[in-house]
Amino acid sequence: MIGAGSEVLAFDTGRSTDHDWGPRVVLFTAPHLATQVREAVEAALPGSFGGYPTAIGAGHGVQVSDPAAWFADRLGFDPLRGVDTLDWLSTPWQRLAEVTCGEVFHDGLDALGPAREALRWYPPDLERYVLAGQWRRLAQREAFPGRCGEVGDDLGSAMATAELARDVMRLVLLMRRRYPPYAKWLGSAFARLPGTAELGDALSAAVGAGDWHTREEHLGQAYRRAAALHNRVGAGPALETGLRSYHRRPFQVLDAGRFADALTGAITDERVRALPPVGSIDQFGDCTDLLTHPGRCRAATRAVLGL
Repeated sequence: MIGAGSEVLAFDTGRSTDHDWGPRVVLFTAPHLATQVREAVEAALPGSFGGYPTAIGAGHGVQVSDPAAWFADRLGFDPLRGVDTLDWLSTPWQRLAEVTCGEVFHDGLDALGPAREALRWYPPDLERYVLAGQWRRLAQREAFPGRCGEVGDDLGSAMATAELARDVMRLVLLMRRRYPPYAKWLGSAFARLPGTAELGDALSAAVGAGDWHTREEHLGQAYRRAAALHNRVGAGPALETGLRSYHRRPFQVLDAGRFADALTGAITDERVRALPPVGSIDQFGDCTDLLTHPGRCRAATRAVLGL
């Protein structure tokens, strides 16, 4: 039970059953047997299973494929042949979660175990590169809630706060070595992380605040906790976690660029360090019609990163 579907990441509820839902499994077989097995399944599939109809839309939920073809379709590459920099940085976090999470009931081909292990988490230097990209997103906008509020743009301040909260949540998931899911399940995934209750309370308070001063106060609490987590996980040098003024302006920020720079400086692979500072496909390409199409993801990543 891997691939698309909220049940793969254990986020499904009763609401999930109202469309495209039913008994489902991915059945892997050797390439030369795929057609034969598919025909046998379709000929013998019962009308219902566990009280649910096996018909889902115009088809059914038993997908038959050889591993290499399935991985190429979901990811754009076959991890059993190795995972290079383009593979890592062009694959959306949602897709990586869909492959590395979910239940494996039997692996007689000895393919899923090695493939999932290969994709379990980024190599150290690419982890630093992706974390630096996420800290950099915070650095680029951490003064905006206050600046918008100062000129009377409370809606703009609230929007900037929500965007920063989203980036902090994704950053914390990444630091805890969890692939952040897409927007519908991001809050659920964050809430399931042990030890994030107070950070979550700070972000909720920031998003729900009615003025920019209160937003800034609660965002600051969240920033300090994220900075302390950076120091604990040790992906880069430990840094001071206090807030400071944004230049000479009356806005309190973490100066998140310090963390991006420290992580970049800790990268030992010169090829990774030389990549443009934009991060992975999720960090520079926020569009569903891009992130759900592996070919487009790979083309965009090649163009942006020069890979």
